[in-house]
Amino acid sequence: MKLTFITTLFASAAAFAPSQVAQSSTALSASLDGVTGALDPMGIFDPLDLAEKATDATLARYREAELAHGRVAMLAVIGFLVGEKVEGSAFFFDASISGPAITHITQVPDGFWAVIIAFIGAYEASRAEAGWVDPADCPVDQAGLLRDDYSPGDLKFDPFGLMPDDPEEFDIMQTKELQNGRLAMLAAAGFLAQEAVDGKGIIEHFTASA
Repeated sequence: MKLTFITTLFASAAAFAPSQVAQSSTALSASLDGVTGALDPMGIFDPLDLAEKATDATLARYREAELAHGRVAMLAVIGFLVGEKVEGSAFFFDASISGPAITHITQVPDGFWAVIIAFIGAYEASRAEAGWVDPADCPVDQAGLLRDDYSPGDLKFDPFGLMPDDPEEFDIMQTKELQNGRLAMLAAAGFLAQEAVDGKGIIEHFTASA
């Protein structure tokens, strides 16, 4: 599953695309008028009124968090399925990893963790440097403030040039990303819960019910 995490990074290339061209159309507003990701018939689903009570800066952090968690969840769902499908393969840690995906994390060699930690640490450091105001420059009551010239989710990573130049098309693409990320967060949580309850892999569930 961990190998899958690395190899599937390219599957979401467009999700990490730079969005300077579409910043005006993707900017979040406290009024929530026309916010990207709101679709009929639900519109803005906010039963706790968190968005209505938030400032523009807080809404930007919410969107940054939603995009980041959605992307991780999409990779996690792929990792669950592919990781379990290829378990026992000779090329995958000498066929030593097996069972439900939630148990794979305890079976990988210790040295592999150093690679994962270094990769995640470098990524998070780069994201923080690109998007966040230096804590020393933040007002006391605005911890975690995003930069004014930073668009939430903009990692300037678009190796295949998939990001549309047209702001309207960009909004459509980001809405698709948000919707798929939301579904993936629910799916990943369901996968974790199901495997924890009965100790069977998701692939095993699919094949048993076929």
